Amino acid sequence: MSVDAVSASSTSLVSGATAPAAPKKALDADAFMKLLVTQLTNQDPSTPMDTNQMISQTTQLAMMEQLTTLSRTGTEAFALDMRQTAASLLGRQAGYLDANGAPATGVVTAASFDGPVPQLTIGGATVALDALTSLRTASA
Repeated sequence: MSVDAVSASSTSLVSGATAPAAPKKALDADAFMKLLVTQLTNQDPSTPMDTNQMISQTTQLAMMEQLTTLSRTGTEAFALDMRQTAASLLGRQAGYLDANGAPATGVVTAASFDGPVPQLTIGGATVALDALTSLRTASA
């Protein structure tokens, strides 16, 4: 075995390497799998990784993915619930605090779903759904 052949091989790998990716702020399933594959690739053949540990890590990955999915589903359900609530308020009398902090009331005439919190049009003012202070049936 020649030392030159080994150094030539490692040189070609370094010169053909791509630029490093931007660092992630959170670990995701892809990062976890890369770590697991790297760990398996670089393990000492005389003391291989404990299979129980590998199964435990794989189970943790599956649990993390399920929790992420559950969290996303809960967030989507909450957003849908806020939209349904905003739509059900059309035509109702609503109270809120105006820009000066004084109580104001008016009939909800429109609902907008552009932002994370639905915006209601009450009289001429735009009010966030979570800023309402009271609700009544609109008088005829």
